[in-house]
Amino acid sequence: MSEDVVSKHKVVYIRYSVLDESGNVMGQQDMPTGYVHGAGSGLFDEIEQSLDGHAVGDQVESFLAAGTFGERNPDLVIEEDIDNVPPQIRYVGAEAELQNDNGDVLTFRVTGIADGKITLDGNSPMAGRVAKCVAEVLSIRDATPEEIKSGFPAEQGVPNLH
Repeated sequence: MSEDVVSKHKVVYIRYSVLDESGNVMGQQDMPTGYVHGAGSGLFDEIEQSLDGHAVGDQVESFLAAGTFGERNPDLVIEEDIDNVPPQIRYVGAEAELQNDNGDVLTFRVTGIADGKITLDGNSPMAGRVAKCVAEVLSIRDATPEEIKSGFPAEQGVPNLH
């Protein structure tokens, strides 16, 4: 059994959940997600720092400040007559991709339906909110020079996690 712990230039695979202030799961990644620790992979610093020094099997909690997922933008909340929206997205939780005047495609979620109106929100569900990330360390190994440069594991798919 390896005595490896999460440290700089180690390939680390985790499984994680993102929870809101009330403990509701707002996002979850059940498939192992790999990155190279300390190599600028894009993993939030708070999560990477909380994983530092942990071993395979450890479960780690980290807190992400309000604004980590962006600030809420009221201009990304649209109220529309329900008749102007396709029937297949006329339920709370439905998602639709809409294009703005600049040609950018944004994902909007239906957040409310009342009095013949439907509310679509293009903000991240966690925008402006504090979040907790719970991550489980699944595997750790030394990174190759190429992996350190890219910040990501070279192998495709899921590593052998016995």
